[in-house]
Amino acid sequence: MNRSKLAVLAAALAVAAAAFAPGAASAWAPAATATVHPGVQTYTEGGQCTANFVFADGTDVYIGQAAHCSGTGGQTETDGCTSGSLPVGTAVEVKGASKPGTLVYNSWLTMQAKGETDPDTCAYNDLALVKLDPADVGSVNPSVPGYGGPTGLGTVGDLGSTVYSYGNSSLRGGVTKLSPKQGIVIQNEGNGWSHIVSTLTPGIPGDSGSGLLNGSGEAIGVLSTLQIAPLAGTNGVGDLGKELAYLNANTSFTGVHLVPGTEAFKPNLVGAILGS
Repeated sequence: MNRSKLAVLAAALAVAAAAFAPGAASAWAPAATATVHPGVQTYTEGGQCTANFVFADGTDVYIGQAAHCSGTGGQTETDGCTSGSLPVGTAVEVKGASKPGTLVYNSWLTMQAKGETDPDTCAYNDLALVKLDPADVGSVNPSVPGYGGPTGLGTVGDLGSTVYSYGNSSLRGGVTKLSPKQGIVIQNEGNGWSHIVSTLTPGIPGDSGSGLLNGSGEAIGVLSTLQIAPLAGTNGVGDLGKELAYLNANTSFTGVHLVPGTEAFKPNLVGAILGS
């Protein structure tokens, strides 16, 4: 191939890459018609969870869920360094997608392969990525239903800070008006790896993996556990910033990052409920 043809090919590839620039509104389906987005249900060999956010690395598009969504042990097995999990490569049904996604990252499996020993990391690092089939990328929008955003990756903030989430458990019988939630941070633990939040209606089984936003619309966490202490009905939320940093530092993935929503963040619970 001569230089002129190589130049034309390089230019074409550059245009294609630009068109797929993660975060650009033109790269995604309109929020109103997208069938794959934060808050959709995922099913891993029957285990039900709620997707948190959309991620990308410049090559592939992923939707996030909790690592424990592919766990093979009981509900009390939450230590990612000792608990069993289905392997990478497991098919994951993503509601709204035409084809199954593929489990390509699980923090539990990565920690076990690495020989992780830090107790806080083992207890609270609870993130998995499901690679979407290329046929479904055109049906994706990264915006959180009702609230919009995320506006980026952020931090939890002080105790008492407001948080927002969208859980979509089928146990609610399809009543989406109960999916948007608003609450506050009541405790931090695990040296910043986990945050306890209290919402008006707590997350329930099936909401696991759903994303948490702070008052600025930044993505801050992944719903991991239903808490009994310090307050019954609260939820444990893994710190997304730490979980993403661990992924990028300990795997062969290159530059996996959160994709911002195309819709403006609206911190209004009533509006989110009415819009659901």
